Amino acid sequence: MAPTLEELGIDKMSTDERLMLAQDILESVMEERPGSSLTPAKREELRRRVAELDANPDDVVSWEDVQASIQARLAR
Repeated sequence: MAPTLEELGIDKMSTDERLMLAQDILESVMEERPGSSLTPAKREELRRRVAELDANPDDVVSWEDVQASIQARLAR
């Protein structure tokens, strides 16, 4: 049986720490998975974008704003 969050101490981590751990786990699984659709260049671009978002967390557009913009363009 797999260890629990409590056994690993993950339940004591902050939300940000758990998110970073989840990202690290997903990346490690994707690297081992044969036929991954992410090339090294795409993976590096995603890392760059995540770093940019981390550095500028307020420089974003909400999904609602994106949808409203698309709907406005389609209504023309």
